Amino acid sequence: MIDHAPVLITQHMPPTFTTILAEHIARASGRPAAEAKDGERIRAGHIYVAPGGLHMRVARQDGAPVIALDDGPPVHFCKPAVDSLFASAAAQWGSWNLGVVLTGMGCDGALGAAQLVAAGGGIIAQDEASSAVWGMPGRVAQAGLASAVLPLDQIAPKIVRLFFGGRS
Repeated sequence: MIDHAPVLITQHMPPTFTTILAEHIARASGRPAAEAKDGERIRAGHIYVAPGGLHMRVARQDGAPVIALDDGPPVHFCKPAVDSLFASAAAQWGSWNLGVVLTGMGCDGALGAAQLVAAGGGIIAQDEASSAVWGMPGRVAQAGLASAVLPLDQIAPKIVRLFFGGRS
């Protein structure tokens, strides 16, 4: 499934930790995973982690999707922020988006999720019972933006079903 789409991850972590996270994801997944670089072309089958301290957005360069990193102000006290990624992905890819909001404090991700849904994309949120903190996924779920609210162990199988044409 990951061969057919890129995976872009925003995690609220400082710079050193996002480097380690990307390395861990590469080892665990056996897929190319790294901290995103400004101007880097976004490719299917690759995993991009937003560097700590920078917002990661999707942009276009010469007609191709690329990573755009910026040092703008924090969004909802977060940098990187999920809202920045989701909003730019909605603008670039429209209905060709699937956002996943996992456990986390605050409301980051809710505004961007609204933009993804308005553009025709989908959102999956982690349920309260399996979340350490249900702030971020809770805001998305309570706003009615999630097409599914699932326990953590059911999210990956749901994504696989969606990628292979399943509706449920």
